[in-house]
Amino acid sequence: MAHINLLPWREEKRKEQQKQFASITVLSAIFVSLVVLAVHLQYTHMIDYQTSRNEFLNREISKVDKQIKEIKSLADEKNRLLARMQVIQQLQHNRPEIVHLFDELVRIIPDGTYLLDYKQSGQNISVNGLAQSNARVSALMRNIEDSKWFTNPQLSVIQSDEKDAEATRKFSLTLKQATKKIQEVK
Repeated sequence: MAHINLLPWREEKRKEQQKQFASITVLSAIFVSLVVLAVHLQYTHMIDYQTSRNEFLNREISKVDKQIKEIKSLADEKNRLLARMQVIQQLQHNRPEIVHLFDELVRIIPDGTYLLDYKQSGQNISVNGLAQSNARVSALMRNIEDSKWFTNPQLSVIQSDEKDAEATRKFSLTLKQATKKIQEVK
């Protein structure tokens, strides 16, 4: 039998396989690195794109916020103007009332009674004056009760001033503006 030495052939085959394995390993590492790099670049691109979209949305949101503030300021201005208009309309509506009130006040004051002070706060009216006698004060209060423009007279103070030769009485009374009767008169 002839002896054939297969050792160098096997060793060459093993070296060839090792070279193939090393080259496959290197190519695999390069391929994996390229895939990782491609995925990283894709994610970076996606993040940059989303960041730019977020910045665009933030800019648009700030524009809309400015518009909302402007709308709110306009709404506040509108409410202030409406409040002013309502006050003006109420004053226009109440303008003839003061004329009627003073006209009625002149009609209900009996002779010998003089008013010194007249203050009105809403529907409440405060009157200070002088009268020649207590009877004149009671006549004033009766006239107030019978009036269409005034109601609910309440005498708070009546005092006699004996220093004067005429002995006048100082009085203070409160009354209310009649609202139901006024609406009927109009």
